This record gives sequence, C-alpha cells and structure tokens, in this order.
Amino acid sequence: MISIDYFSDILCVWAYGGQVRLDELMRNFGDDIRVRHRFIPLFADTRARIGEGWKEQGGFAGFGGHMQEVCGQWPHTRLSPRAWTECRPVTCITAHVFLKAVELCVLGDGQADEAGGELHRRFAQLIDKTRAAFFEQAQDISQLEVLLALLDGDLVGRDAVTARIDSGQAYSALYHDEQLAKGYAVQGSPTYVFNEGRQLLYGNVGYRIIESNVRELLSKPQMEGEPSWC
Repeated sequence: MISIDYFSDILCVWAYGGQVRLDELMRNFGDDIRVRHRFIPLFADTRARIGEGWKEQGGFAGFGGHMQEVCGQWPHTRLSPRAWTECRPVTCITAHVFLKAVELCVLGDGQADEAGGELHRRFAQLIDKTRAAFFEQAQDISQLEVLLALLDGDLVGRDAVTARIDSGQAYSALYHDEQLAKGYAVQGSPTYVFNEGRQLLYGNVGYRIIESNVRELLSKPQMEGEPSWC
C-alpha cells in the first residue's frame, strides 16, 4: 500500500471538478492506496480574493459567471447558478476545521493508515458531500451549523465534532496540513503528493498521468535514497 497526500481547498472549483479523478483512483486501486486529505487556505478571505480580486470583472457575480463557464466544460458537474453570485461563503477555514475535527474523531491523529479502509472511504464521502453542499446546493459552508447538518450520525456525532473544535485540536491539525504544504512546496489546489514529497502533480492533471504514477510506485517499493523513474 502507498499513501498519497491530497491537498485541496474545499471552495476550489478545480478540486470540485477534479473529484471524479480522485474517485476513479480510489475505485481502481482500493486498499492498495491510502489517500490522506489535506487542506490549504486559498479561499481563507473570499472578500479579498473574489470581492476585491475580481472587482474589475464584476466581483462575486463575475466570478460566479466564470465558474459557470469552467464547469460548463465538465459534464459530470452540477454547479448551482447561485454559487458565488448569491451564496458567498466568507471563508474556507470553517469547513476545513470542521473536516479536520471529523477526521480526528474517525481516523485519529495523522489519519492513521491502520484505520479501516471503510472509515477512510466514509470520511472521503463527507468531504464530497461538503463540496457538493456549496457547489451544487449553494449552501453557505462557512457556517458551522450548515456543516454540522451534513453529518451522518453513524459516522460521528455533532458533540464529538464540536468538542474537537472547541478544544483547539482541529485547528492544530489544520495548521499541520498547512505546514506540510509549505514543506512540500505545494503550489495550489488540487495537488497530489506521492513518495513523501518526491513527486507532485498539481492542477488540472489528466487521470492517466495520475494513475501511471500510482502504478509505478506500487510496482516497486521505494527504498530510501532510491531514484524514481516516474
């Protein structure tokens, strides 16, 4: 089994559109891979990034129109016309902290590989559900109550999640993700990090390229200091 660190921002449209590739990777390789979900704060302040950054192109309304054009190229997406034009989360941080809290409850510290594959899959499904809540249903996922409503009680309860947030543990876990991103020189969302940072695939990368990297790593266990031919 190999581990993959997958860095994304929950509000990143490229991660939303690219989810189909990650899903395909997990279907094809199953328990041969373990995806560790990491979060980076590209949309930590949407008023600055979009409201000001897109001011000359129409601000939030212009950005929402641009997202419609982007998603119009992907038949598998169902972007709500209200995303960014009307529903405007002020930050990605609330969602990232919420997901790290759930992760700590379900998988423990460090997204332990010994945790069952089914738990990893169900946590990944919650991440998908959180993205869909904004992009497809235009829910404001910068609001904690909106996020808590997404929980499946069979996976983890609200009280357990809020306890991890109130204790500061979820914030600490999120900070760890950000430090890893800096250490790996992650440029943006989404980014696949293989082989403990020796290989990175960033952006709108085709599935076959991602798959070939995984197959190469699975075909020959990597030894410390061994050159990779991927």
